[in-house]
Amino acid sequence: MSPVNRLLQKRRVFPRVLASERAFLAGTLRAETTGGLLLLGAAVIALIWANSPWQDSYHHLREAQLGPLTVEAWAADGALALFFYLAGVELKRELVVGTLSRLSEAVVPVVAAVAGMVLPAIIYLIVNLTSSAGRPSGWAVPTATDIAFALAVLAIVGSSLPSALRAFLLTLAVVDDFGAILIIAVFFSHGFHLLALLAAVALIAVFALLQRFRIRTPFLYVPVALGAWWFMHESGVHATIAGVALGLATRVVPDPAEKKSPAERVEHRLRPWSAGLAVPVFALFAAGVTLNGNAVRTMLTDPVAIGVVAGLVAGKALGVFGGSWLTARFTRAELNSDLAWRDVAAVSVLAGIGFTVALLIAQLAFGDDTAQIERAKAAVLIASLLAALLAAALLFRRNRAYAED
Repeated sequence: MSPVNRLLQKRRVFPRVLASERAFLAGTLRAETTGGLLLLGAAVIALIWANSPWQDSYHHLREAQLGPLTVEAWAADGALALFFYLAGVELKRELVVGTLSRLSEAVVPVVAAVAGMVLPAIIYLIVNLTSSAGRPSGWAVPTATDIAFALAVLAIVGSSLPSALRAFLLTLAVVDDFGAILIIAVFFSHGFHLLALLAAVALIAVFALLQRFRIRTPFLYVPVALGAWWFMHESGVHATIAGVALGLATRVVPDPAEKKSPAERVEHRLRPWSAGLAVPVFALFAAGVTLNGNAVRTMLTDPVAIGVVAGLVAGKALGVFGGSWLTARFTRAELNSDLAWRDVAAVSVLAGIGFTVALLIAQLAFGDDTAQIERAKAAVLIASLLAALLAAALLFRRNRAYAED
């Protein structure tokens, strides 16, 4: 080709991404550390943007109307539906073929997870019921653990820790997610509309039938899933519940002729989108709280902020560890022989990272009270940072002890 023709030849504005590059990028986004770092990066950007001279542009973008919903609502109700779908798939796999299918292995982390949700709620209620300015309606904010952040911290500082510790944390997180799902469905659904709910349930049943009859084409699943999500939103039940229900309807056991189950295939494809886009987008529009001097001074005496921080940092640690120890002490269940109680103590502190779902519940718990939502979100961010730093220090010491053995 002559030099003139080479100059005249059209260039691609966006060069084609090779299959190997796509596979590498997707694999990177599936990694726990990558998902946690992207989530953290989005939260930091939101905080900087919301406290910068351009904060008005942040709030205008968040409140901008995009079709039937605002951008913030699309992030909370839409993007997180993908996150909750994968949570539903993981829950079903654990119930059918995982740890939760074996009572002897599941009882300790299950009781730990339940205690780790109940005690933070009790601490929050004590703080807010004993104060004239208290807001008991936010009791659920400190109950949820953010598995993406927690696993990222564990992966970064725990290279020599036993694999049983990660399994313990995963089981704990699955039960915690299930509890958060129930809380959202039961306590934070408003304006109930029966016909819309029946339409959502019917579409979820169609999704389950497609799975039962081994239909594989996405051209059927995608419109059914989108329809179920929309009708669930219109019913007054939080739209993310549709994601959970569709996840539970997904088949997790492969047929004899299948190498992978539908759950494995879908999770492999969607996990990068959830970790790399959906959850960071939610964090970008949920974590942008104003932290000026007045806001910080108000938080120091605000019972909601105090209850959230105390619930996540102290309540989670005491609940998870106490539930584990009491179960092993007074029942036939026992801790995995590869673990020490110091390991469980470190993971119990790690459970106090309550980012994604805690921010969502904060939005739901306080309705249109923007100022209170901002304080609750700020408290979640502060508590999660404290829990992450404390847990990282404890896990680092345990990791060094295992590495020296």
